[in-house]
Amino acid sequence: MTGGDDTDDAAPTASTPVERAHAALASLRVEGDSSASTADAPASTAPAVAVAPGRVNLVGGHTDYNDGLCLPMAVDRHVAVAARPRSDDRLRVRAADFDETAELAPDDDPDGWAAYVAAVARVLREDDPIGGADLAIASDVPTGAGLSSSAALELSVGRALLAVAGRDRPAADLALACWRAEREGVGVECGILDQFSAALCEADSALFLDCRSRETESVPLGDGVGVLVIDTGVSHELTESGYNDRVRECEAALDRLRERADRDLDSLRDVDRALLDAHADALDPVHYRRVRHVVTENERVRRARDALVAGDLDRVGDAMLAAHDSLRDDYEVSCPELDAAVELAAETPGVYGARMTGGGFGGSAVALVDGDALDQAARAIRAAAPERVGPDADVFACRPSAGVRLVGER
Repeated sequence: MTGGDDTDDAAPTASTPVERAHAALASLRVEGDSSASTADAPASTAPAVAVAPGRVNLVGGHTDYNDGLCLPMAVDRHVAVAARPRSDDRLRVRAADFDETAELAPDDDPDGWAAYVAAVARVLREDDPIGGADLAIASDVPTGAGLSSSAALELSVGRALLAVAGRDRPAADLALACWRAEREGVGVECGILDQFSAALCEADSALFLDCRSRETESVPLGDGVGVLVIDTGVSHELTESGYNDRVRECEAALDRLRERADRDLDSLRDVDRALLDAHADALDPVHYRRVRHVVTENERVRRARDALVAGDLDRVGDAMLAAHDSLRDDYEVSCPELDAAVELAAETPGVYGARMTGGGFGGSAVALVDGDALDQAARAIRAAAPERVGPDADVFACRPSAGVRLVGER
């Protein structure tokens, strides 16, 4: 498990993302061309440092781009971005974890991790005078693990760029800008779940998110709850997986239901069980299963939210297990390693429930655990995971974290 929150005002401990981002930014100043870099800024100017968390999703998989409901929580794994202004309009970006540096003009369209940085800057510049900056990025959010390292990167970059430009935006507005950046600049046809989680989650709470109205409710998890992440070690890349295929399948099913029901359906959020059952014969079997998952998953999110408010963690766990079954069978986005991780967690004493988290096709499972049994459950799952899940499986505990912020902000 990661140590204490590295966003405290005190000096960060060794190897935290904040410290590594500071060090990487200092190396950029030393190595860079001072004629166009931060040499024009006062030497005493402290860099702006933004952090944004990864997330797990307790219930509500693949509902966000269907205007549905979700119940995520941010975790205490962060992307940190340290930033200083430049005297030109370029971004010079150091990715400490990859030992790579990119230099980006405003119209550049790079590949890989730099694509996220360029896309966020491009969207922000539509409404704010964002100048050039030197940026340094460090993270302890595992990439490809389904914890939304991409949204954490987007939100931390966006917050840092605004800070060095002397600008600000409400967290929800920044989340929407970063959502546009991922869709338009990177090509993932995602909903708002990941960006809203990284922006709006509160410490010690889950976030009940209505993706149609964009209304949110912070739902306290309670003191006696623990969370385990089981990273299968099977990396996924949403731009290369079946994620966008699922988006298009939902759109095709919606078009067919509109035609058959002769109703104005804006999204699958408007479809309930009665409508689906009445027109099941209009859908091929694959599209029927996709819609059935979305309809029943929205129901599970409501049940889990109500159960969490009531303190009924057994019911929350039941909703998580049922959600995984649906994601595996109806939505077909799981994999053998994820199924094994969920099965292992579900049979471990003290675990209320578990499910895959993230877009699927690899990544991680999340387990909700009795806080008193957290350490014992983690040891048991960790011991069995190499054989049951895979040799690269990793198990760690996490705490519900707050959303994007500058270091020093409360």
